[in-house]
Amino acid sequence: MSVQQIEGKMLSGGEVSRPARPAEVLGGALLDGVQRGLDRTLSVWYGVVWDYIFERFEPYKALRREIMELVEASVQGSVTRRDVRLLEIGCGPGNFAFTMAEAGFSVVGLDPYAPLIELARERRRAKHLSNLAFQHADLANGNTFPDEAFDQVVNIHTLYVHPTPDRLIRQAYRVLKSGGHAVFVNHGSRIALRSAFRDVRRREGLGPAIRSLLWMLPNAIFEMVRRRVGPHYWNEREFARHLDEAGFTVLDVRRTFFNRASVLAWVRKDAGHP
Repeated sequence: MSVQQIEGKMLSGGEVSRPARPAEVLGGALLDGVQRGLDRTLSVWYGVVWDYIFERFEPYKALRREIMELVEASVQGSVTRRDVRLLEIGCGPGNFAFTMAEAGFSVVGLDPYAPLIELARERRRAKHLSNLAFQHADLANGNTFPDEAFDQVVNIHTLYVHPTPDRLIRQAYRVLKSGGHAVFVNHGSRIALRSAFRDVRRREGLGPAIRSLLWMLPNAIFEMVRRRVGPHYWNEREFARHLDEAGFTVLDVRRTFFNRASVLAWVRKDAGHP
């Protein structure tokens, strides 16, 4: 048996496992190929659906404007936008990262799901944006970026399904420069399809309720198929406490998004803090 076969094949009792048969190797390769194809198909489908939601779902358009106002308010008047480095944690196919880059900021989008990052990179090449990059990683694992690498951090609707949201927040604090700002948005409660539709119909009418399905149906599908982690729903007080414990100074916490189901927090890393 070669050294390559021995490496990585030690059993718990110290014995060496048998070499894989050719049929097993071929079967594994086929399964890997099928999985990659499935991941690619799901990522493209997700990207198409999310494009539609991002551009046409009014609550998301309003949230995007709200976040951009805070991002722009955090830039000192003497600093050019290209000199402001922003990190979006959990960027998915990159829609909001593109928005910030097209506004002139230098942006890095980060996501732990490789097929979505591949899709985002394809889109970046098509748009020829030199001030935008995408990286496949989970910030919570640490050592992704050096300390104080970014002027601002943005994170939208991923904390509630992250396995270790507090670790993610602490890492966001670490990579943010002293005096830098961050915007976090997290779901404050589960959005039940039937009751949410009924609430919108009663409050705004049948037309807006039907249009709200544009986001609610994909969200309901995501909740059915996603890996069972969390959810970590936090109200305003809980969210502020988690951010304060990570070291942030909380500047504002408020309800936002569809049916006020999300909580937005605008925070700062004060100069002099470790």
